[in-house]
Amino acid sequence: MKVSLKWLQNYFDTSLPKAEIVADAFTFHAFEIEESTGDLMDIKVLPNRAANCLCHRGIASELSAILDIPLKSDPLREALPAWDVVRPTSLSVEIEDPKKCLRYMGALVRNVKVRPSPSWLKEALETIGQRSINNIVDATNYVMLNVGQPLHAFDAARAIGKEGRYVIGVRASREGEKIITLTGEEYTLPKGTLLITDAQRDAAIGIAGVKGGKAAEVTAATTDIIVESANFDGTSVRRTAQALKLFTEASARFQNRPHLELAAYGMRDALALITEIAGGEVVGVVDEYPASPPPAPAVSVSLGKINRVLGAVFSREEVKSAFVRLGLETKTEGETFIVAPPFERTDLAIPEDLVEEVGRLIGYDRVPATELPPIAGVPDQARYRGVERMKDQLVEQGFTEVSTQSFAPKGDVLLANPLDKNMPALRTSLEDNLNDALARAKQYSPLVLAPNQKPKLFEVGTVFPKEGEYLELRMTERIPEWGDAAGTVDNLSIAKLEDYGTAYEPKRPVLGVYRPFSAYPFMTRDIALWVPPGADDGLTKSIIRKNARGFLVRLDQFDRFEKEGRVSLAFHLVFQSTERTLTDEEINGTMERVSGALKNAGYEVR
Repeated sequence: MKVSLKWLQNYFDTSLPKAEIVADAFTFHAFEIEESTGDLMDIKVLPNRAANCLCHRGIASELSAILDIPLKSDPLREALPAWDVVRPTSLSVEIEDPKKCLRYMGALVRNVKVRPSPSWLKEALETIGQRSINNIVDATNYVMLNVGQPLHAFDAARAIGKEGRYVIGVRASREGEKIITLTGEEYTLPKGTLLITDAQRDAAIGIAGVKGGKAAEVTAATTDIIVESANFDGTSVRRTAQALKLFTEASARFQNRPHLELAAYGMRDALALITEIAGGEVVGVVDEYPASPPPAPAVSVSLGKINRVLGAVFSREEVKSAFVRLGLETKTEGETFIVAPPFERTDLAIPEDLVEEVGRLIGYDRVPATELPPIAGVPDQARYRGVERMKDQLVEQGFTEVSTQSFAPKGDVLLANPLDKNMPALRTSLEDNLNDALARAKQYSPLVLAPNQKPKLFEVGTVFPKEGEYLELRMTERIPEWGDAAGTVDNLSIAKLEDYGTAYEPKRPVLGVYRPFSAYPFMTRDIALWVPPGADDGLTKSIIRKNARGFLVRLDQFDRFEKEGRVSLAFHLVFQSTERTLTDEEINGTMERVSGALKNAGYEVR
């Protein structure tokens, strides 16, 4: 999340320290700083804190606790107004599925004046990379970025009005239903997408939790608006955003499940800001809250547990101070702390959550370093050594080990949540993967093997048939002395290897010089020569390399024969660039230069 230090300063009477100090404070106690330039910080907020920290208020409260600087004010601790409830004859809300729309607040505001935003608001938004639209839209965006509640404003007259009565609907989309968003793109919606509608015309005016529709866009001609502050199911919003590939600031917040109570605070701040900079009169607010959750239960943790888990020796006073600085209402009973989390701290549910809060705020650097106890007994390495000895034998015979993924298109064990829908099962054999690896190796073998060589691969890995998993060995070639059945090795065979694996020390790999690979294709050429008297293989190769110049990456001799007292040599050349794709014209020119140099040296090019 992009955060403005100037914006954060609004929360404090005390001047904040320099950006570097603030960045270090977050890094060591709360969040990773991905980038910090001047007034702007890009803070990586992890999912467990996203419900309350994807906003300046959440970041400011964290900074307050870390630096022990009190907040000037906290918008989530200020009282909510007693709104006039709008009459159903003016505005009402109809929710089709309360499990997907957990709360919907709508406010009717008449006689607003849509115009450019004041300079302070434009600057605040533009500093963190947001484009200023107009004072109404900017107000809803500002409040979202300030307290974390996504909001939206609809032009009441353009899409929802009918004889002075407005009805907002929240329902699932139908098969083939379409919507044009505010940015002008048309989307065909997957069936079941949650929509905001003009219920009287049954017309979609927004994709719930993601983006508003063009049909009810606020423009310079708008005078009456309906402000939305709602809470939509995070899973539903995430699926919609992924299906449409439409990721917005709103969807990022809803998919992290902000608390339902936040909707009221967002509505309060939005209405206050809109009436301040756009005028207008708030007619009333409707609040459809199908299932208001009970307050989160208190969480208890003892001082002993905190110190035992952290390996620390924090005092009772230090722990109590940490909870107070974090704004957590805390009672003590002897050595036990009883914490009532505020509604926005949805991440505090078990004692270990409180332990983490204490550790990170006081500082993990305060936890003394302690050596780990020695491992009891001697680990049994026989099985490992047997497998490693087998691998070393294969490498000595020219094989290369590969490691392929355990997922497969078909198998006996299906995954409940596959990472790739084309690979929904666990492999029952290494054969298919090894064959695929061999096919790819053949494509690139000219880069690493001589022309008369072919790649030899093997893999040792676990397979998962329905009878039970076991370790399997597969090779692309048989080794005669191992017997015909040596293509696979199960647990029993591996156990037999333990008999001669006991004192074996696996060989250390010989490290070569690292050379970056090229993403561009290679080209090959062959050249055959009658060699002049006295010329040897090394001299011939030297002439070829000197004249092939920069793009030659491999040179191999693949043939030699004598006929009538003359010697013929044949060479295989591989060319490749690390910067671009080579052309036939370039390589043909190179080969002409090589041939010319060889002829001048007395060779006859066949």
